[in-house]
Amino acid sequence: MKSLALISSQRGRGEVGAAPRRPLLAASRIGVILSGALLGSLGSSLALAQENLPTKELMSPEAMSMHAQAKRPVARPVTSLEPAVGLAAVASTINTAQGPGPGAIGPGPGCDLFPAPPSVGASVPLSYFGPSPSTTNPSLVGPVQLLNSGTVDAKHGTITVPLYKGRLAGTNKAVWYILTDVDNADVAAELGLNFSAKLTFASQAARTGNLDADGNIVFQKGTVNFAPKRDVVPGPAGAEFPPKSFAPGSVGDANYSPFVRIANAANVIYNAPMVAFDVSANEINFPNGNVNYSKVHDQVVAIDPINMTVTLNLINGFSFGRPVWYISMDASIPLAAAIEHNTYAPLMAKLVLGHDDSFASPVERIFIATNGPESGSCSNPLRQGLSADLADGFRPNNVLGGIPTIALDYSPAWDAQLYTWTKDAIDRGFRGQLREEFQILTFVQDGLITGPGGATFGSSGFSINCPIVQRLD
Repeated sequence: MKSLALISSQRGRGEVGAAPRRPLLAASRIGVILSGALLGSLGSSLALAQENLPTKELMSPEAMSMHAQAKRPVARPVTSLEPAVGLAAVASTINTAQGPGPGAIGPGPGCDLFPAPPSVGASVPLSYFGPSPSTTNPSLVGPVQLLNSGTVDAKHGTITVPLYKGRLAGTNKAVWYILTDVDNADVAAELGLNFSAKLTFASQAARTGNLDADGNIVFQKGTVNFAPKRDVVPGPAGAEFPPKSFAPGSVGDANYSPFVRIANAANVIYNAPMVAFDVSANEINFPNGNVNYSKVHDQVVAIDPINMTVTLNLINGFSFGRPVWYISMDASIPLAAAIEHNTYAPLMAKLVLGHDDSFASPVERIFIATNGPESGSCSNPLRQGLSADLADGFRPNNVLGGIPTIALDYSPAWDAQLYTWTKDAIDRGFRGQLREEFQILTFVQDGLITGPGGATFGSSGFSINCPIVQRLD
C-alpha cells in the first residue's frame, strides 16, 4: 500500500511556536511517507496503546459526585451577535485573516447545508406539518442537538457553551477551557456532553488532571500559545491545496492535547479544548464579539468570563448523507491547524490512526476532498474540498463517519482520510459533492478517487478534534 501521510517536519514544529516571528511553514517541508513504514509504526503503537491503557475503575458514587460538580447551567448567549459570516475577510485576505472565518450560514447553497422546510413543493403550508420524527426517536429524520450543554443559534451558526477556568498544576496560571465529550455515559448525561466510548482508548494522547472541589480541572501539563498569526499561502488557482506555506494561529507545547484523563475520579477522559491560557478575565472579556485573537482560540466568536460562557463558530459537514454542524478545536499537525483555524496540539500525534472500527481504536474517520468542485464558489451547490476552502475561505464540507444517533462508534478525534478525484473521473464529468462514507469507499473501489497524488487511499497520518454539535436532518 502507498497511502500518503501529510505531516510537518520536526523542525517545523519547533519554529512554529515563536509567535512574534510569524513563521511560515513551506509546503516543501510537508513530508510524504509511504505506508509500509507508517503501518509498521502503527502496529507497534497499537500494541503500546493497549498495553499502557490505565485500568478503568468502576464509577463510585463519590467519583460521580466529583464529576457532577462540573455541571453548569445550559449556556445561553448574553448578547446579540452579527452573523458569523460577517466575520469573513475580503477575498484578498481570507487566508491570512485571524479568527473563525465564515460561519455555517453561507451566502449560497455550496456554503449552507441547512435543509429546506418540508413545505417546499407541497400543497399545504409549513404550519400543517407536525414535529419531525426525530422528536420521537433521535435516530429518525429531523434535527437533533447532540451537544446539550449550550445553546445553538441557528440564525448565526454558533453555539454558546459553558466556559471553565482551571489552572496549571504548581502555578497560578489560568487554563480557560470547554467540555464537549466524555468516555462515561453517565457523566455525559449529567453534564449534557457527547458520549464517546472510543475516548477510553485515547489515553496515550491525553494529559492528566484532577478535579478540584468546584469541578474545575487542575492540569498537570500542557500549555498553548495563542499569539501566533494564522497565515496560509494557497497554491495556484484550481490547485490551491496543498498550500505553498502555512502557519497555525495557536500552538500547543509538546504536552498539549485537548484530551485529559481525570486521575482522581475513575480515570474518566474528557475532551477539554483550551480556549485561552495564562490571562486574566479582563484580558479576554469580549461578550459582544470583536475578539482579540492573540489571546483566545480562533474559533471563538465571543467570550464572557464574567458570566462564564463562550460562543463558538459552527462548521458544515455531512454524516451518512445527513448535514451536520460541528466545531473544530485542535489538530495533530500544523498544516491541518492552519487550514482549520484551530490549535496545533502535538500530543494528539500519539493517537493510533488507521485502525478505525478495530479494538482499541480511539478514532473515527473523516473524509476530506483535496480537489472537489470549486468553480463558482458558494453559488455552486456541489462545492467541496480543500482547494475550494483555500480559494474562497469557506469550509470544505467534509464527510464524517459515525456520530451519535446514527452510529455507536463516534469519536471527536477524527482520523483524516484525504482523497483526490482522478483526472479520468473529472474528464468524464463524474466529480461532484460526496456526502456519505460508503459512497466514498465505493468510489475508491471503482477507481474514481485515490489518495493524494494517486497514492492508495487510507489514513493521511493526522487527526482533527471536531466535536459534533447538531445533526440538521
